[in-house]
Amino acid sequence: MKTLIIVDPQNDFMPGGSLAVPNGDEIIPVINKLQKKFDLVIASQDWHPKAHASFASSHMGKKEFETIDLNGTEQVMWPEHCVQNTDGAEFNENLKTAKIEAIFRKGTNPEIDSYSAFYDNKHLKSTGLTGYLKEKKADDLYFCGLAAEICVYFTAKDAIKEGFKATIIEDATRALDAEDFKKAKAELEDLGGKIITAEAIEN
Repeated sequence: MKTLIIVDPQNDFMPGGSLAVPNGDEIIPVINKLQKKFDLVIASQDWHPKAHASFASSHMGKKEFETIDLNGTEQVMWPEHCVQNTDGAEFNENLKTAKIEAIFRKGTNPEIDSYSAFYDNKHLKSTGLTGYLKEKKADDLYFCGLAAEICVYFTAKDAIKEGFKATIIEDATRALDAEDFKKAKAELEDLGGKIITAEAIEN
């Protein structure tokens, strides 16, 4: 089953948000058009408790975007973003949601960040996404959303590890850092993943 996974299309990652991805809002019309070409559409949602350990504000003297060792894992210190039940955590108002069958929330553990929609960054806890997809017999997965080289990439990478086909739709995502996204694309292709554009997807 051909499945579209929309990764974190949330206000805080859009222009004007606390962790804005450049031109992040440009992907919303593309995603809206794409949805009708898929048998199954689901989404992930960054859903952090207040004072999450990945926030620079949770660590005295730490600056946003510096990297620290957090309980044995390398962690970027992010601005506060996608805090549960805030406007920043909501999906962009222009995203069509009628076809989204399920939403998988991530980053809920206050001590561990979660880039992937499948697992936290230590792979200690599953979101249940693998089981859901297997129950639906969904094996051909396509990824879009924000940010390209972080949550979209890590979700696609975990999909491959879980035995799914994984394809990133490049014009339906945007990166925080274009150079990092180039590396991520090469790494994904080395693992057997694909990078395509929206026009390559047939009904």
